[in-house]
Amino acid sequence: MDELVDILDTEGNLTGQSLLKSEAHRLGLYHSTVHVWCYDEKGFVLLQQRGKNKINFPLMWDISVAGHVSAGETLERAAIREVSEEIGISIVGNHLEKIGVFKTEHQHAKDFLDREFNHTFLCHLSLETPLRKQESEVEALEWFPMERFKRWVKNKHKELVPNLNQRYEKVIAEIESRL
Repeated sequence: MDELVDILDTEGNLTGQSLLKSEAHRLGLYHSTVHVWCYDEKGFVLLQQRGKNKINFPLMWDISVAGHVSAGETLERAAIREVSEEIGISIVGNHLEKIGVFKTEHQHAKDFLDREFNHTFLCHLSLETPLRKQESEVEALEWFPMERFKRWVKNKHKELVPNLNQRYEKVIAEIESRL
């Protein structure tokens, strides 16, 4: 879905300009996304398999929940909205714990330069939490044991979205520090 996003400068500051997400990608302009990593107290991490019709990284395993921050939307509100849309659960702001921001750049195609500031959160869930995947965006949801996820990261598993800026290692360390 194309939506308006706020354009950022190279340091992540608002420029005062908003464009359609597709235009931001076409022009290679920075914008914000939210990444929410769901984990449980037993050391499992929830991964989503991206939908087969996604332009970038179709059918690859990725973050529990991710999405663009709409123009004028707060980071917390975007994270809550994306969790509801992609995995079908309702959370509130105190379920989110921000662990960092990653500046990423990925050239997906000649006219698709994705430059983002990924605002990254943890969200503690139970393995028993009933999940409902967003059919248009998510192919599958699976709880991965942390050791399996760590092996995938270490071995640069071909089914895992590429690890930009060591974000997976940071997420693993942050989750493990809470177990």
